[in-house]
Amino acid sequence: MPSCMNIWFILMVSIPMIISLTNPRGESERSSGALHSVSSWVSPNDEASLEYDFYRETCPQAEVIVRSSMARIYSKHKDVPAALLRLFFHDCFILGCDASILLDDSNGDKNRSIERQAVPNKSLKGFDKIDLIKEELEEACPGVVSCADIVSVATRDGIVLAGGPFYPVLTGRRDSTSSYYQEALAGIPRPDNDITQTLHLFSLRGFDERETVSLLGGHSIGKIGCDIIQKRISDFNGTGQPDPSISPDLLKEMRQKCQGSNQTTSHPPPSPLTSLEMNESAVGLSYFQTLSSSMSSGVGFDTHYYRSLLRGRGLLFSDQQLMNEEKTARLVMAYASDDGSTFRMDFARSLMKMSSLSVLTGTQGLVRRNCSLAS
Repeated sequence: MPSCMNIWFILMVSIPMIISLTNPRGESERSSGALHSVSSWVSPNDEASLEYDFYRETCPQAEVIVRSSMARIYSKHKDVPAALLRLFFHDCFILGCDASILLDDSNGDKNRSIERQAVPNKSLKGFDKIDLIKEELEEACPGVVSCADIVSVATRDGIVLAGGPFYPVLTGRRDSTSSYYQEALAGIPRPDNDITQTLHLFSLRGFDERETVSLLGGHSIGKIGCDIIQKRISDFNGTGQPDPSISPDLLKEMRQKCQGSNQTTSHPPPSPLTSLEMNESAVGLSYFQTLSSSMSSGVGFDTHYYRSLLRGRGLLFSDQQLMNEEKTARLVMAYASDDGSTFRMDFARSLMKMSSLSVLTGTQGLVRRNCSLAS
């Protein structure tokens, strides 16, 4: 039975979110089936099986340790929030938030492929930062805090450090003993997906159009590396020509920024939400850079991503495709039209939902002492 404090916390979090759904900006009506279009990847009881302050008795300082560790890491590596957002997304999008993406153990079988070797995952970063946090937690509370919980809580804390919204992360996840290479190959969205493909893949995980558009707003931080942009500006879909939908002025900017970059085959394309190059010194562009100084309102989590799309300045094909469907275009306009509060609330709610996808709890899975090893 959950404690009274746990019930109170969930009610306090849920009520304003439910109210915000009654008349969301950018939608004249909400599909009655949208909240129930959850596939077998998502259990309707996932969130209910997690708890507020799950480690209150077994490791009461757990979240304080994660938060202080993230603050230290962020002071030296301003790119870490975007890196962990990528890691979190790739983990949760494939069979749930179970830290399977962290596994680097084939049990001695060199022919066995692991999830982080899948093409969309090869450019992920941040594994070492999760390991650092795990080491601190193991010193304080050996064998107690799961790697899956660390990824979810550290991602939230990183987003807050980057100026993003706070959102509650319930805990109690356990870690997978399996890695899902084939599922990652097939299930992670691509930066060259059209709007139909993107919406389909997100809907399989229970996300409607509004949630999808808000999640893609994660592109408001980080840089998109030239290795990702290059084919769009020089060999779109194997044509040997740039994507005809890129405006001439943006194409010129992209070419100037990426002049001399020859990385088209050195890194595989990651997913739409997570295709940002997380090295601040990397050659690339951010959505903040694509707006003129007269339109910039700051960096971090504001509306510059959506305003870029309104001006036809989407750096990724999949991003600009949000303007090619009436409902998603309306949502882009809604997010771009205010001070960012609508986007921030929806982004927080969608990330809270994602953090609860198909979690392992109770006797399922295990708590890994080393996040890269299955035992």
